[in-house]
Amino acid sequence: QVQLVESGGGLVQAGESLRLSCATSGGLFSVNDMAWYRQAPGKQRELVASITFGGNTNYADSVKGRFTISRGDAENTVYLQMNILKPEDTAVYYCHADGVGVPLGRWLEIWGPGTLVTVSS
Repeated sequence: QVQLVESGGGLVQAGESLRLSCATSGGLFSVNDMAWYRQAPGKQRELVASITFGGNTNYADSVKGRFTISRGDAENTVYLQMNILKPEDTAVYYCHADGVGVPLGRWLEIWGPGTLVTVSS
């Protein structure tokens, strides 16, 4: 029932910026941690950035200093600000969240369908 929906992907030139957004939709879900993953063509899916409910963040080495993950005012929303984009950042970006389903209180994790980011040289 509950889903994650990403938006903000697109085609940009190297050096430009994009901001990805993700939010839960279609269900009652108390979000704990959220994260962004990406999967480039021919590569494994990798963790890009994560953020806890308390705001603690972690980043892949390849994006440190360029990407910023943040929580929205609504606890079910997460953003990924991507600056100084490189062709190597080209990938499908997936939002991930874990938390507690309402009202059963079960621990769940969910994935978004992905949004494509393409960075041209």
